[in-house]
Amino acid sequence: MTKIIKKIKENLFLVFVVLCYAIILLEKPQMGIQAVKNSGYYIKEMLLIMPVILVLTALLDTWVPKQTIMKYLGQESKFRGIFLSFALGAISAGPVYAAFPICIMLHKKGASIRNIVIILSSWAVIKLPMLINEVKFLGPKFMLVRWALTVIAIFIFSWISSKIIKNEDLPKETEKIESGLSINQDSCIGCTLCAHEYKELFEINNKKAYVKEHNYEPNKEKMKKVIDRCPVNAIEFVEE
Repeated sequence: MTKIIKKIKENLFLVFVVLCYAIILLEKPQMGIQAVKNSGYYIKEMLLIMPVILVLTALLDTWVPKQTIMKYLGQESKFRGIFLSFALGAISAGPVYAAFPICIMLHKKGASIRNIVIILSSWAVIKLPMLINEVKFLGPKFMLVRWALTVIAIFIFSWISSKIIKNEDLPKETEKIESGLSINQDSCIGCTLCAHEYKELFEINNKKAYVKEHNYEPNKEKMKKVIDRCPVNAIEFVEE
């Protein structure tokens, strides 16, 4: 019973959503069935897209130096950073939720709040595939006017957001313990490989890998094997 209550507390939002669906199904069955079908479609879409995005994010996290992100998208990048943020959002592909792990990675490496807001907003409303379809169905004049007004609005709202939201307001992605072993939660894709290979040291919780609490010296050879086999290089060990 205690475990069930713990699981419910850990997944309160999911429980709330399930209850809402249950109420709709009871009160208006047709609407409830349609809602379940629509949700199933989007869940299927996410399951196809998100693993690719998470792997891409992990690779970018590994390959792109922090100094580069800070130079081109950081606090001191000024108008160059703003322009690049608009460009990154505009040339993107896929639904906007795919941008969240990428933006978290960019912020971790030094991208400013303002530029993160611009990337997310541009990804949602002014990306090129969307503009092409807008021209096709609504005409070039409509697209240009709407695009110009939207860019101005994003510019203003990103500035306001940067004044309200601070870097410390965003969640931290990396869990570290005294042993020097750490897991990058942003990179981890929950593949469960580490938990299977070294179950005494690693565990999976809410589809993410974590280091178990321990008071012994881990088997370094076994631990190194797990670190090397991690598909996204999310596990790190630093000798003390």
